[in-house]
Amino acid sequence: MCYNTGMKVSTRYQKSIKNAPEFTTLKKGSSNKKLGFNITAKKWTGKRLYSLTLVERETCPTTCHHWNDCYGNNMPFAHRFSKVGLTDKLNKEIDILMDKHKKGIVIRLHVLGDFYSESYVRFWKEQLEKHPLLCIFGYTARKGDNIAHAIWRMNHPDRCVIRHSGNKEYDGKLFATQKAFKENWSYAADESFEGKSFDCPEQTGKIKDCASCGLCWITTKTVRFATH
Repeated sequence: MCYNTGMKVSTRYQKSIKNAPEFTTLKKGSSNKKLGFNITAKKWTGKRLYSLTLVERETCPTTCHHWNDCYGNNMPFAHRFSKVGLTDKLNKEIDILMDKHKKGIVIRLHVLGDFYSESYVRFWKEQLEKHPLLCIFGYTARKGDNIAHAIWRMNHPDRCVIRHSGNKEYDGKLFATQKAFKENWSYAADESFEGKSFDCPEQTGKIKDCASCGLCWITTKTVRFATH
């Protein structure tokens, strides 16, 4: 069940794709009830949470285990941003937000989509160097290619936490920490069966949102998410 649009494999909701220069690309976390906006969680307390949504499949590796059943299939109203002019617009928006929020901001990368090139990864690395109070977190299905290695080089223990999605043989998705992923992919994917993982507290109703949880950017354990 892939969605072919001309020469591309992309989202099924083509009308939801926006040109970055014409819209605000970074959305307040409060626009997504799972994310939240005012961070009260440990380590990044006081920062404000924003999110970025790209185009699923078009920016993702074909090796993603959820290529066909991506939860983006059920998100017809999400604003997805194309790659054209994206980083220039992001650069401007981040400058404005960093000036507005004196304690800094956190960007949840890729509600949909993934890192699509080495230069795109470098863009985020440069943003982290440019803005000491900027933090980012997110998830990637990249494994073993040059883009994945660029992500590893970008990761910063205190300010950049990109988790790697693993395969699963149970009803859910696994997201292993970068450390576990680098040391042994199979071990990272099997952590849930060894008591070294936990279910997303927001999905289980134990906590209101990501902004009040923060475990994804704190813990070294594997996070398990229920399949959408």
